Amino acid sequence: MGNSDSKLDFRKAVIQLTTKTQPVEATDDAFWDQFWADSTTTIQDVFALVPAAEIRAVREESPSNLATLCYKAVEKLVQGAESGCPTEREKQVILNSTRILTRILPYIFEDQDWRGFFWSTVPGAGRAGTDELDEDDGARPLAESLLLAIADLLFCPDFTVHSHKRGPDSVESMQSLDSCEYIWESGVGFAQSPPLNYSHDLNRTELLRLLLTCFSEAMYLPPSSDNSVLNPWVTFFCSTENRHALPLFTSLLNVVCAYDPVGYGIPYNHLLFSDYREQLVEQAVQILIVTLEHDGGVSHPPASPSSMEEQESAGPENLFVNYLSRIHREEDFDFVLKGLARLLTNPLTQTYLPNSTKKIQFHQELLVLFWKLCDFNKKFLFFVLKSSDVLDILVPILYYLNDARADQSRVGLMHIGVFILLLLSGERNFGVRLNKPYSVHVPMDIPVFTGTHADLLIVVFHKIITTGHQRLQPLFDCLLTIVVNVSPYLKSLSMVAANKLLHLLEAFSTNWFLFSVAQNHHLVFFLLEAFNNIIQYQFDGNCSLVYAIIRKRNVFHQLANLPSDPSTIQKALQRKKKTPDVISRTSSQETVSMEGSHPAVPAEPGTLKTSLVAMPGIDKLTEKSQVSEDGTMVSVPKIDSPHTVHSDQNAAAGTSDTESNSGRDNEDVFYTEAEMERRRLSTASSTSLWAPTPEWVLSWKCKLPLQTIMRLLQVLVPQVEKICIDKGLTDESEILKFLQHGTLVGLLPVPHPILIRKYQANAGTAMWFRTYMWGVVYLRNVDPPIWYDTDVRLFEIQRM
Repeated sequence: MGNSDSKLDFRKAVIQLTTKTQPVEATDDAFWDQFWADSTTTIQDVFALVPAAEIRAVREESPSNLATLCYKAVEKLVQGAESGCPTEREKQVILNSTRILTRILPYIFEDQDWRGFFWSTVPGAGRAGTDELDEDDGARPLAESLLLAIADLLFCPDFTVHSHKRGPDSVESMQSLDSCEYIWESGVGFAQSPPLNYSHDLNRTELLRLLLTCFSEAMYLPPSSDNSVLNPWVTFFCSTENRHALPLFTSLLNVVCAYDPVGYGIPYNHLLFSDYREQLVEQAVQILIVTLEHDGGVSHPPASPSSMEEQESAGPENLFVNYLSRIHREEDFDFVLKGLARLLTNPLTQTYLPNSTKKIQFHQELLVLFWKLCDFNKKFLFFVLKSSDVLDILVPILYYLNDARADQSRVGLMHIGVFILLLLSGERNFGVRLNKPYSVHVPMDIPVFTGTHADLLIVVFHKIITTGHQRLQPLFDCLLTIVVNVSPYLKSLSMVAANKLLHLLEAFSTNWFLFSVAQNHHLVFFLLEAFNNIIQYQFDGNCSLVYAIIRKRNVFHQLANLPSDPSTIQKALQRKKKTPDVISRTSSQETVSMEGSHPAVPAEPGTLKTSLVAMPGIDKLTEKSQVSEDGTMVSVPKIDSPHTVHSDQNAAAGTSDTESNSGRDNEDVFYTEAEMERRRLSTASSTSLWAPTPEWVLSWKCKLPLQTIMRLLQVLVPQVEKICIDKGLTDESEILKFLQHGTLVGLLPVPHPILIRKYQANAGTAMWFRTYMWGVVYLRNVDPPIWYDTDVRLFEIQRM
C-alpha cells in the first residue's frame, strides 16, 4: 500500500506545482520532499507522472515554482555529494532528484528565456547545509554546482564505486577521497578490475543520463558553422574545475573498451540475466562522443608529450580531449583498438550464430568514438595502421555500409563509415594492409569471390553505388577517392573486383550520365586515375584488371571520342528524361550472393530519422598530397586561377567562384567543383540553371588521363588477338597466363607522381559531426524518451 501512496503524493505534488497560484516557499520542506521521498520510483515512473504539458504549464504560469524545484533538486545532489549518502534513504533521494532533473532540463533548454537560468547564481543560495562557505562558493551558478555534484557522486563509495574501507569505524571522506584509486574498470592507466556490482552500474547509469541531458543544450540551438561557440556545460565539466576529470575520462573509456557482450564468455548467458553493464556502456560512449569537442577554432592538439602525467597546461583546455590526445603506450592503444573491434564485430557474429551473444545497438556511437580517437590522437591512427588489426575495423564498417545501403534512415551511418575509410585511406599503410587475403566469411549480400580485403572493399563499394538509394549519390566522390588513394598499393585484384570497377566506368561514361549533371564527369576521372595508378605501379600481379580493361576496351575508345556536338547532347538529355534511373543495374553480371546473407532492405515505415546538414564537397573534405620517391607526402598547394571554365554552373551549385575553382590550372582540375549535395538539386531545378554546352564538354574531355591506358591497349591488344587466332583460344586462363608474364617496361609513359587526397577537418565537417552525433543520441534514448516531443533545433525529426 505504501508504494502506491507515495506515488500518489508525488503525483499530487506535481499537480500542485501547476495549480498553486502562490509560489511555494523554498523553505517548505514538507512540500518539496514529496518529490524525492518515494523509495520505489523508476525513471519511467517519473516520465509518466510528470507530463510534458504540465512542465510547460509550470514554466509559463508559475516560473518561480519551476525555479525552486530545480534549485532544490540540485541542492539535494550537492548535499549527497558532501555527505557521501551513507544511508539507503539518502541514496534514494539522490536518484529521485537525478530523475526529476533529467525530466525537466530539456524543457528549460527549449525556452530561450530559461536557458540562462542554470548559469545564474541563486541569491542567498550558497551551498545549503554547509556552514563554512568559501567566499566564491556562495555564488556558484547552479549549473556548476550540479555538474560538480554529479562528478563527486560518480565516485561515491558504496553508491557508485566499491568502498575501500579498512574497518567498520573508518570513514571515507568525500572531500579527501582520491578518485584515481576508484576508476571503474581496468585498462588505460589502471590495472585493477573491480568486481561487477549491478547496483553501482545502475546508479552510474542514472547519473550519466542526467549528465548527458545537461550536455544536450546543444540540441536546442540551430546548426551554425561557427565552431567557436562551445557548449558551456561540456566546457565547465571538462575543465580543471572538475577534480575528477581524469579518473572519470579513464573510467568511461575503460568501461566501453573492456565490455564484452558475449555474456561474459558463456554463450547464450545473456538470455538468463539482464545486463546492467550494457546500459552503462551505452551512456558512457555517448558521454565520451559529446564531450570530445574541438576547442573553438583549434582543430588539433599539440603533439602528445611523453607521458599523460605531464603538466596540465599543455594542449587543449578540454581535459577529456587533452587526456585522449596524450595516450601513447602501445598496450593502451592495443586495449582500445581490440575493444572497439570486438564491439563493432558483435552484430556480425549474430548472423552466423543467432542469439549466441547479445546484439549491441550502439555501433554508430562506437564509430564516432573511433573517428575522434584517430582525429585527436595521431599516434593512435598510426598504431591502428601498423598491423593488420585495422582490418578488424574495416570489415565491420564494410558490413554496415552494405547492410544500410537501401535504408534512408541510416544515411548518417553510411556517411560516418565512409569518412572513417577516407581518413584511413590517406595513409599509405592502409592500402598496403588491404592486400591481406580475405578469409573470414561474414554473411554479406555481395557476390562470392576469392581474394583480398581490397577486393571486398571494391565489391561492397560497387554494390552501394549500383544498388543503394538515391540519397547516397553525394558519397560517390568519397567512395571513389578512397579507391584512388589505395590503388597504387594494390598488388593483385581479383577478376570479380576488376569487373566491378569496369562496370562502374561503363555506367559513368554513358553520354546521358556525363551530360546530365555538371560534375558527373569527375567520377570517370577518379576511375581512370585508379587504373593508371595500378598499371604504372602494380602492373605485375594485376593481370585480371589488365584483361578486364582489354575486354572492355571500347569503353575507353568511346571516351576518347566522346561527341560534344549539340544534337548528341540533346539526345542524351532526352534519354535521361525517359529513364531517370542512375546507373544500369543490368550490365553487371550479378552473381549469387553469399550464403546466409540477408538482402539490404529499406527502412520500416514509421522509422524516425534525424536530418543532417550538408557535407562539404570532396575538394573541401580533402587536401592533395604528392607521394615522393621515399614514400613521404608533400602537400600540393591549391592554386586559384583567374580563368574559370564553369562560372555559370557554380552559381547553380550554390558555391562561390573562389570556393570551387581552386586548382583550376593544375592537372586534375576536375575534382574541384564537386559539391557533396550537388545532385540533391532535383534535375528539374538544376537543368533550368545549368545546361551542358559543347565548350563545357571539350573543357574537360581534353584532360581525360587516357594516355597510359591507350598505350597499354596499343601494345597488348594485337598480342592477345594473335594468341587467340594462333591457338584458336577462347580460354581466359591462357590469356591471363600470357598477361601475367608480359611486361610493359619502357613502353608506358613516364609514371605520374602518386596523388593522395587526405581528409582535412573544417567547420563544415565539424558541424556535420555535431548534428549527426546528437541525432544518434536523440534517437537512441527512447526508454525513457528524454528529448521526445521537445522543441529541438539542431536537426529535424522525420518519419519515414
